This record gives sequence, C-alpha cells and structure tokens, in this order.
Amino acid sequence: MNKITIYFTDKIKTFVNNLKTLPKLAWVLIIAASILGILIRGVSFKETKYTEKTTEHIHIEETQVEWWTCSMHPQIKLPEPGQCPICFMDLIPLETSTATGGPRELKMSNAAMALAEIKTTIVTRDVAHAEIRVSGKVEYDETKLGTITAWVPGRLERLFVDYTGISVKKGEHLVEIYSPELYSAQEELIQTYSLVSVKKEHRGIGDQTLQANLEAAREKLRLLGLNPEQIQSIEKRGTPSERITIYSPMSGVVIHKHAVEGMYVSTGTNIYTIADLSRVWVILDVYESDLYWLNYGQKVEFTVEALPGEVFTGQVAFIDPSLDTDTRTVKVRLNIANPQGKLKPGMFVRAVIHAMVDSHGNTVNPELAGKWVSPMHPEIVKDHPGTCDICEMPLVPAEKLGIVKMPAHNELPLLIPASAVLLTGKRAVVYVKVPEAEEPTFEGREVQLGVRAGDYYIVKAGLREGEEVVTNGNFKIDSAMQLSSKPSMMNPKGRPSSTGPEHPTDTVSSNYNKAESKSPSPGIRNREILEILEPIYSIYFSAQSALANDDFTGAQEYITRLRQSFRDVDLSSLEFDKNSQKKWKTISKTIQKSTKHVKHWSSVKDMRPAFEQVSNSVLEMEKWFGHAGTDTLYEVFCPMAFDNQGATWLQKEKEVKNPFFGSKMLRCGEIKSEMKPVSMTVYNMEHESHE
Repeated sequence: MNKITIYFTDKIKTFVNNLKTLPKLAWVLIIAASILGILIRGVSFKETKYTEKTTEHIHIEETQVEWWTCSMHPQIKLPEPGQCPICFMDLIPLETSTATGGPRELKMSNAAMALAEIKTTIVTRDVAHAEIRVSGKVEYDETKLGTITAWVPGRLERLFVDYTGISVKKGEHLVEIYSPELYSAQEELIQTYSLVSVKKEHRGIGDQTLQANLEAAREKLRLLGLNPEQIQSIEKRGTPSERITIYSPMSGVVIHKHAVEGMYVSTGTNIYTIADLSRVWVILDVYESDLYWLNYGQKVEFTVEALPGEVFTGQVAFIDPSLDTDTRTVKVRLNIANPQGKLKPGMFVRAVIHAMVDSHGNTVNPELAGKWVSPMHPEIVKDHPGTCDICEMPLVPAEKLGIVKMPAHNELPLLIPASAVLLTGKRAVVYVKVPEAEEPTFEGREVQLGVRAGDYYIVKAGLREGEEVVTNGNFKIDSAMQLSSKPSMMNPKGRPSSTGPEHPTDTVSSNYNKAESKSPSPGIRNREILEILEPIYSIYFSAQSALANDDFTGAQEYITRLRQSFRDVDLSSLEFDKNSQKKWKTISKTIQKSTKHVKHWSSVKDMRPAFEQVSNSVLEMEKWFGHAGTDTLYEVFCPMAFDNQGATWLQKEKEVKNPFFGSKMLRCGEIKSEMKPVSMTVYNMEHESHE
C-alpha cells in the first residue's frame, strides 16, 4: 500500500467519526467541503510528492553507477563490478552523465576523471629521438690487413711462424728462403762494392759509373725484399748468403698460413696473411624500414656477450649503398679502436643507434655541426678545412653530407607520447582537452602521424603546440564516446549501436572490416586437396598453441615445420582451376617470405609479427579451400595486438588463446566467425558444378 492510499483512508475514517455527532445539513455540508478539500489537497500532495520523488530518482540516475563496462569491449555491460569476460580487464563504472557534450566532445566530472585515471600531456616541439636496435658482428679492419708474399722465386727453408694465431711485431723474422736469384744479386753487390772500395789513386776515370752501379746493386736487393741492415751486412761480410730471412713489415696476428717448410714458391706466392687488431670494424645489419634514421656520424653503443656489462661506443663511418635482397638489410660500419684486443673478429654484438631528426626528416647531429668531414673516410672529422689524413681528399662541411646542425624551434617536429594515439588501420585518433571549459571536456580528433621516435610520434597535422592530449584513460573516453553513438576510434561516423546488455555491439577495427569485406570466393574443393592440407592445419595449430603458452622452442620448431610443409606440398598434379592455382602460389610464397628468418629469431617477441602474416595466409587458405574432418574452426580477432592495430588468427578451441600476448592477456580476443568443415555433400555439389 502506497502513501497516498494510506493518507486517503485515514482522512475518510476521521470524517466519518466526526459526522456522526453533527446535524444532517451540517453533516452534508462538511462532507462536501471535506471531500472537495481532500481532493484538492490530495492532488497537490500527489503532484508534489511525485515530483520530489521523480527529481530524487533522476538525480540518483545521474550520479549513481547503473552499469559496469569494459574500456576495451564497451559492449560488455554488467550490473556489478568485476572483470571483462573477454580480456579479463577490470570493469569501469558507466555513468549516464558522461554522455554529454558536443558531437565530438565528452564532458566528465572531476570524480569521473579521477575514477578513469585520466592524464594529459602538453604537445611540444622537440628533436625526435629514436633508438634503432640492431645486431651485427666484429670483423677485421680491411685497411689493416697485410699479406706476406715471396718477392723472388725459391725454396722455403724455414718458417719461424709455423701456425696461425701467432702475434708478430714489425721487424720480427718470419721465413728463411733460398733463392738463386738472390744469391746472384748478392754476388753482384759484393763485386761492385769491392771495386768502389779500392783506393782512390788506383781508380780509373769511371769513378761515377762505379758508384752508380753500387747504388743500383743495393736497390736491386732492396726491391727483392732485403732491408738496409741486411744489405750492409752483406757488404761487410763480403760473401753471399745461401739463405735470406724475410722480416715482417707490420705488426698484427697471423690469421692465415699459406705455405709449409720446403715448399717451392714463385714471385708473388702468398705465405702469410697478417691482421692488425688495434682497430676493428663492427658491421651492423640495419633493416630496410630503419634506413630513414641513418646517417654518417651518428653515435652508436654496443655490447658483446663475452664482456657483460661493458659498453663500447662508436660512430657510423660507412653505410653500404646497396641492399641485401635476401635479408632486406643494409650493412653499416663502425671503426672501433681496440688497443687491448678485447674485441675479437667474429664476436656477435647488439647495438643501439642513437638517431635524431627534425620536422623535415633531416638527421640532426649537434656534435658534428660546423665540422669538416672527409667524404671518403667520414671517420676523419676536423674543426677546420684541410685534407683527409688517409686519402688526402679535401674535407667538406658536415652539412653537405646531410648532417645538419640543430634547427630553430619552429623547425622542430611536434611530438606526442605514443600512449596518446589510438591506432586503427590508417586512422589515428587522439583526445584533446578543451581549454577553458566549465567542466573537464575532451574532444576526439583525427591526426596525421609521421614516424615513431622511441616513445613518441611525430605529428604532421591535426594538433598545435601547447594543446593537451590524453595519455592515460583515452580508451575509456573512447568507449564512452562509442556507447553514446558519437564518433570514436572504432566508429568514425558515430553510427548508432545497440548498447543493451542483451544486444552487444559487434566492435571490430577497420582493418578487420576491410579484410572481411574482401574475403575470397571459395575455390574448387576436393577430397585430395583437403587431405593434403590437413597436416598443415595441424602444424599451424601447434604453433599457435605454443605462442599462446610463450613456448619459444616449440613455436620455433612448429613454424620451421610449417615452412617446410608448404615447400613439400605439390598440387600441380591435381585438378585445379586457374584462380585456385594462383591463390595457392600466393599463399605459399607469403608463408616462405614471412618465415625466412625463423632460425635467427631469439624470442617469441620476434616470432609474433611473422606469425600474424602466417595466420592471415592460413585464414585465406581456409576461406578458399576449407578443411576436412569434423572440427569447427574459429576465426578470432584481438584489437589490442601490435599497438592496437589488431590481429586475426585461426584456432580449434572455442576458448580464446591469444598467440600475440600469451600469458599477459591470454583471453583477449573475440570470435568473429566459425569455419565449418567441408562435408561430403559439398564435395559432390562442388565437383558436379565444376564438371
């Protein structure tokens, strides 16, 4: 019984009791007046109470949380807090007051901002810093290699350096050689020297001629490999030597021994190769996508596994002008001083190239601003004009080599944190705080991005210096925008969507929609094809499961087997329509290309980008050819993979097992479609249709 009913009942009882003691006429008048008053008062009471109650109820609806939703999956709406059943993130409260503001704006109270943990950052201009992480190895400095060869034909009587790896110093003996040509040249020197040594009064008129002959004999021996000390020794001794010692012309390590004792050699025969390890080269492999950041003179830090904790530094001295088409990398060289011999050729290195660019994409290197650099040997840097110490070419300003000085402030790029950007396909969305608004208000805005520089993006258009962008909580704002049918990351035109808990919104990224809209038409299927493809599906599912379990060894093994399986499959003997033949070649080629470096991957993090391409190819194969058996396969999509770009994969289980996040977010993903097996009826119908 409500309050209005109780009120009327009490009033009527009172009037009835009072009327029993009054005269009939008074009784009638009182009843009429009372009823009229009650009606008027009752109506007023009802309106007042109802209005107060309604007002109170509305106020509660505006402030009290009615539903709890997921910031990543706003179609999830539950009447109490908990975790999202899709990605297991904590649910956030959904308030009706957040669905206010302009067509692209969202107003929030200070309490709602604190609850959503909204944080903003000022858009600033600064040099874009990036760290390019690459790998490579230590190699010999080609300019420090020397070859010891035979200057004259003869026989190697003795090798003082009889194995590789021996360190030698300049002037130390290497080989003793017997050479008839050297023997006769010594005789010629001794005879000429004897004639010149005769007393002056006994000389004839050919004094100058004899002196010239003596110098010629000495020069001949010098050209045959003897040093001045050896030549003087022959002159003093007065007799030729059967064996002549060859001395090292440089210091270093013997890295190759080409001869053995007793070996006959001719002029130019290699005997030793010596490498001076006081300076080495570090050759880095830089991927094609990172070439944007490269330029001469950039600072590089690297480490080697043999010396943990020790960091070496160098500068980019050479960038190979050609690209390796197999690895899609470019060789980058560092010239590193190695006085203590810590760095040994063949060592594996991990390096970080420190790069900076301005708003025009020009490499910025303040350390080389105003310097003069050798165009052939960029490691030669001087403060003033001059010539190269190595090749004697004129030095040129560093600016002419593309190494520019620090630009002015207005030439610096606009930078925003990467966490401020919501990426979906080709679109990039940020939420900007509206200045001077009475309540905290955020505006959704599409921006044009440049390259990513570390933890920041370069902004080409869409923002101004000094504006505030949301760096934390932007997903929650976007979810509220989507629920209120306003333009959002997933819904650029703000199309209305079902928001009730019983009618979840099917939210996918534009990448997925495009892929779905271009799904291929199925090819001609037959039992033989499906039986051949069955083990390929099995290996793929094993690789997907291994990545979901963060099992690097297992995933590497299965992806290697998957690569080999595509190589081994030969469908040329089967009845294939032209479109199916073309489709199979495309899928197989993509698999081979994306798994080319499977043996060089060192972690599951390296595998996952390639596995995305593999998954897309396997999904295409499933949509075109289908699969045999009785199992239903599931196409799953995760919008958060690869910095919110999204990724799709195929799996056998209905329970989501995310191969791109593994244990971090194993259940993140939504089943987008089911792939039923091809039945016998389909075999027959398609076969008859094909015939």
